[in-house]
Amino acid sequence: MKLSDIAQQLDCELDGDGDIEIQGAAGIEDAGPDEITFLSNPKYVAKISSCRAGAIILSPESAPTNIPRLLAANPYLSFAKAIELFYRPPKPIPGIHPSATIAETAQLGNDYSIGANVVIGEGVVLGKGAVVHPNVSIYPYARIGDNFVAHSHVVVREYCQIGNGVILQNGAVIGADGFGFAPREDGSPHKILQAGIVVLEDNVEIGAHTCIDRATVGETRIGASTKIDNLVQIGHGSQVGSDTFLAAQVGLAGTTRVGNRVMLAGQVGVSGHLTIADDVIATGQTGIGHDVKAGSRVSGSPEMDSGLWLRNTVLLRRFPKLARSIRSLEKRLCKLEKAIQNMDDSFD
Repeated sequence: MKLSDIAQQLDCELDGDGDIEIQGAAGIEDAGPDEITFLSNPKYVAKISSCRAGAIILSPESAPTNIPRLLAANPYLSFAKAIELFYRPPKPIPGIHPSATIAETAQLGNDYSIGANVVIGEGVVLGKGAVVHPNVSIYPYARIGDNFVAHSHVVVREYCQIGNGVILQNGAVIGADGFGFAPREDGSPHKILQAGIVVLEDNVEIGAHTCIDRATVGETRIGASTKIDNLVQIGHGSQVGSDTFLAAQVGLAGTTRVGNRVMLAGQVGVSGHLTIADDVIATGQTGIGHDVKAGSRVSGSPEMDSGLWLRNTVLLRRFPKLARSIRSLEKRLCKLEKAIQNMDDSFD
């Protein structure tokens, strides 16, 4: 594909030879002469000098380069769209595989692809354009909207509700029992029936082997366009807002409230019955044990303002040196006290 055609499709300004042929997209360190790359973080601008790519996507404020440029207000987004121009995933096979088991009472929309060993239970409603890969199980009475994609080994449990354009990556489990037990008089656990459901709103994507537990009563809800990474645990009765990002190994205890446009980085843990308001950012491995106000940026465990946490971290690294200095001062003070005492004794 000519670079000029790529520029047109990405709505970017072309600076350089538009007749060069581009065959793919790659990162800035790996791209070759027939590939396009990008740079969005100014920290890595030095990498441009050694870049071997045929072309690069940059912001309009960037300095001229010795390779053709595509100028974009959001280079990262433009590069993401460039990948779509070259990658061709396998097309789903239309129809129903002979080994699939579909209940007679299930309702399937048009233009579906149902893979091998899929099980679709009684009363399931599945919208048009569904792609259900092999070994997926959809329990009875689940309701799923249009353009649903479920990769291998996904499980959608009974009565759960899924909107339009939802993607479930391999092994995701939607609606498993919440972790609820009531102690008996003798201390043994009585399992609490998990009678609620999970609701995934439109355009949600759930990562591989992520588990979203059904509520004890009521619902666990994930808001529209929220993206959840691999190996995330969402406890029963939790509510996650729209346009929120939860990175790998995030854990929300039950009945957590997470707002809109929140970003929880990897391994963030949240205690139950808390509220994380809109536009919060929590850095990796933050342990959140209290409500967090809107627009906050928090780090550490227990969570604190990220700026304070960073200052404390710097001080902590200096602590061994500070401790040695204190011990040295203590020794000098001790010697000084002894000298003063000796002087007092001589006057006596």
